[in-house]
Amino acid sequence: MTSTADLMDFDKALELFEPVLGFEVHVELNTKTKMFSPAPNPAAPGADASEPNTMVTPVCLGLPGSLPVVNEQAIRFSISLGLALGCEIAPTSRFARKNYFYPDLAKNYQISQYDEPIAHDGLVEVELANGKTFRIEIERAHMEEDAGKLTHVGGATGRIQGADYSLVDYNRAGVPLVEIVTKMITGAEHDAPELAKAYVSAIRDIVVALGISEARMERGNLRCDANISLSPRGSGELGTRTETKNVNSLRSVERAIRYEIQRQAAILAAGGAIIQETRHWHEDSGTTSAGRPKSDADDYRYFPEPDLLPVEPSRALIEELRSALPEPPAVRRRRLKESWGFTDLEFQDVLNSGLLVEVESTVAAGASPAQARKWWTGEIARLANVAAVDPSSLVSPADVAALVALVESGELTDRLARQVLEGVIAGEGSPSEVVEKRGLKVVSDDGALIAAIDEALASQPDVLEKIRDGKVQAAGAVIGAVMKAMHGQADAARVRELVLERATTP
Repeated sequence: MTSTADLMDFDKALELFEPVLGFEVHVELNTKTKMFSPAPNPAAPGADASEPNTMVTPVCLGLPGSLPVVNEQAIRFSISLGLALGCEIAPTSRFARKNYFYPDLAKNYQISQYDEPIAHDGLVEVELANGKTFRIEIERAHMEEDAGKLTHVGGATGRIQGADYSLVDYNRAGVPLVEIVTKMITGAEHDAPELAKAYVSAIRDIVVALGISEARMERGNLRCDANISLSPRGSGELGTRTETKNVNSLRSVERAIRYEIQRQAAILAAGGAIIQETRHWHEDSGTTSAGRPKSDADDYRYFPEPDLLPVEPSRALIEELRSALPEPPAVRRRRLKESWGFTDLEFQDVLNSGLLVEVESTVAAGASPAQARKWWTGEIARLANVAAVDPSSLVSPADVAALVALVESGELTDRLARQVLEGVIAGEGSPSEVVEKRGLKVVSDDGALIAAIDEALASQPDVLEKIRDGKVQAAGAVIGAVMKAMHGQADAARVRELVLERATTP
């Protein structure tokens, strides 16, 4: 593994080399059943995949005599996604067998699409925080099945290297996937890391708007393979690319691209050569490590899947799905900004955080736009940064909206609400349940507040005299004492009102 000490300065790397990017984004579809099997789909909303190897059929396990049957809903979802990406939908497409050693696909090959994908030649516009817009060309979007999940036991890293043994869970095997492959992206220069994050965020926004995937990166619903190579500046020659596999957060995509640019630049500048290989991203260290030599298409020995007929969607079906498409992301962003009444800076704050979907969902759950933005880009983002995870993995929009409602009703102060949020993230229940369990509700009984105020005033007679002499700011000492006595569970504004009232009462 390359350490951060072996990296070239990012700006220096861009002086010497031109980055060439490419992305393969895998989207798990949320159909009720799997791609080629009637087994329940663990990527479906509300699916419980907690017990290993319980969401399987003979097809998932590759048992002799079992035959695949294509999932019609997955076909419809794939066409919708292709249309939303601006792609042409193929009048006929075919599944293929991708032969490779898959320990987590029992039949030892993956059913995918090779030279006849369902969608091809699309375009996605991506806007960066600096106002630049990039047109990302889509080469193809093809259907396939996901592999299962390996758990490596023993060793220090949880990876196969150094593990004592591995366990296989076939629940995910056969989950419907669409893989979106871009054409080569040039000209990003210093914006390459941010462009990577913005592109994956745009894909996530599209699939969420379509309703075809939960798109939760921390759950693997949406994963990115990030390809990067460096070309000596002005040479016109393409460099050798690496592929950082299964990056599962927007933050990590950005960091992985930046790291690989710096790593590859250091190697090339020292006269070394880049190995065409897959790389693993390590969130804890912010580095990548070598995986396996990257295979070319010939290595997979693709051939047409003999057990499945070609997919031939009718023109009527394609037009039906086209007419049902949601508004394009750029149009949606303009609409949301206007309807929320945000300034350019406020809306850009949401976009930069990658939390547009979460803020929108929180507003839909009943919160005001200002409060939704405040909590997601403020306290939740802070906690996520400390934990080095995406904010969306910590708490649901529904719980944030419920938290906002408790604050706006006066049951919680912001200070108490932060404690409640921590409880929700810790798995203690919904906001109202955390309030009940921790006893965090604001003390709204004036009698209890007045008793605490009288005690504080009695212990600080000099403060009482100052307030009566018109030095209202002196009330702060009494308010602080009352808040301490109430363990922070009082409305400071109400306490201030009562302090001034009691202090000026003969």
